[in-house]
This record gives sequence, structure tokens and C-alpha cells, in this order.
Amino acid sequence: MIRYLKTFVTAAETASFSAAGARLGLTQSAVSAQIQRLEDDLGVQLFERTGRAVSLSDDGRRLLSQAQGVIAGYQSMRGEAGAFGGQAALAPIHVGAILTVQLGLLPGAVQRWTALGAMPHLNIVPGMSVQLLAQLDARELDLAVMIRPRIGVPADMKWLTLMHEPYVAIAPKGSRGTVADWSATLPFVRYNRRSYGGDLVERYLRRHRLWVREGVELDEPEVILRMVRAGLGWSIVPATLIGLPVDAETTRTMPKSGKSGSIGVQVLPLSGVPLTRELGVLARQSALKRAPVNALMKCLSEEAASRG
Repeated sequence: MIRYLKTFVTAAETASFSAAGARLGLTQSAVSAQIQRLEDDLGVQLFERTGRAVSLSDDGRRLLSQAQGVIAGYQSMRGEAGAFGGQAALAPIHVGAILTVQLGLLPGAVQRWTALGAMPHLNIVPGMSVQLLAQLDARELDLAVMIRPRIGVPADMKWLTLMHEPYVAIAPKGSRGTVADWSATLPFVRYNRRSYGGDLVERYLRRHRLWVREGVELDEPEVILRMVRAGLGWSIVPATLIGLPVDAETTRTMPKSGKSGSIGVQVLPLSGVPLTRELGVLARQSALKRAPVNALMKCLSEEAASRG
């Protein structure tokens, strides 16, 4: 229920369910559903709804300060429970990670970490970077392996850069021509524009005046790669963690992956200033008081360096 209170306070601050969703990494419908659940549980109406506009009701204004107090108290309790020493050091570690990190970086890092000896239980939470940032802010995560936030690093958190991952253009096997040719002739399998990584792609397209034929829009580069392999169009994706070459001077064909029915893709480097996304670890300062958390961050850094 703490999460719902956080959503209530954010919606009250922004006077908008859609704006609250953008801040928390949720859809407007998810915010509305959480507010409705909270209203049902409290037995009051927290907001007056007029079309798309919302404003606090009398009950909402009355309960807002109490909700803020409950959230502050809960965060204080979690901070104390996460302090280093005694049984707290063995408390579970809640780690957020984008999918490409889960597939490409996390297994090796966790292997290094567990080799150090007895360690706490790890709870791996998937999500887009914008969602993971919201969960860190709500103290639902101790750290997250994600793309560096565009808005900067919050004062109560620490950022550790792991790698700068370059982007490449990919198209179905047998595609010919340049990136501009692909843009003119093939549908575009888009990296979700609401994600940090997808926003970089959108800026690149605008900067180079590449007009695309919109096709499918997805959250994860690994799934985009599979869509392109299936012949659904071309795309621009970060390369390293999904096993694509980044030093191609000419079009190259990726070999078959060995999975039944899979096909290769053509790979082209992007022109102009190199397009990269900065991957790293964002951790709450309170979590860094725990030795196992610091050890995990070191192992993530070592695993990333081994891929450089």
C-alpha cells in the first residue's frame, strides 16, 4: 500500500494522473487504478475528476499530509533496516535491471559475487530504466543496473558507470544499401520512445533527418533483434549486450544463432557522432552501507570491464 500512497502524493503534487505516471514510470491507467484501489481501501474519494483534469477532494486534502508522513516513516524504517552490521547485512538485496543487462551482464557478475562466499538472497526486478528509477525513489530497490537518467543523479543516490554501449543499424538478412535506403524501403522496428535508450534513437533520427515507416515499437533490444530476424523491418539498437558487432566497415551478416527457425541480420555502423548509451549502477546511499552491496557493484564493474 506504500506504493499507492506514493502515487497519491505524486498525483496531488502534479494535479494530473498522466503527469504522475510520467514521473513514476507508470501509465495513466495504472495510476488511475492505484488511486481507485486506495480510495476503495480508505473508503473516501481522494480526487475530484472532471474530464482529464483532477483536483484533490476535501478528504484528499485532509489525508495528504498523513500520507506524506506514512511514506517518510516507512522510508526511515527501511534506511535503518538496510544499515550495515548484524543480521541487516544478510537482508535480501533488491536489484533492478533492464533486460539486456539481465541477459548479457548480470549472470557473469552474479557468478563473481557468489564466488566471494556466503551472500544474501538477490531479488532481481525487471523493468525499463525510467521505471527502475521510480522504484529506487520509492525505496523498493537497493540498486538498479540501467541507462543513466536524463534528469541527472538524485542527491541521495550514487552512479557508477559500467560501459558506454554503441548503437548499430540492423536489417533482415539479404538487405542491401545504406541506412537511408533501409529507412526508405523497410518498416521501422522502434526502440520504445518512452525509454531512455529509445529516446536516444529518436534524437538520432531527427538529427540525421531519417523519416521512418512506423512498424512495431518495443521496450527491449533483444526482442527487437528477434523481430528484425523475423523480417519485420529494420532498427537501431545498442549492440554489445545482444552480441552484435560494433566495428563493421561494411554490411555484415550475423550467423544463425542455432535456434530453430532463426535467421541472420545485416549490420551497419551509424554515421556521424557515435551514438552510445551509458550503462551503469544507480544505488541508494543507504544501501551502500552494506558490504555485500558494494561487493556486487564491484563485480558488475569487473564483468563490464571484461567485455571492453
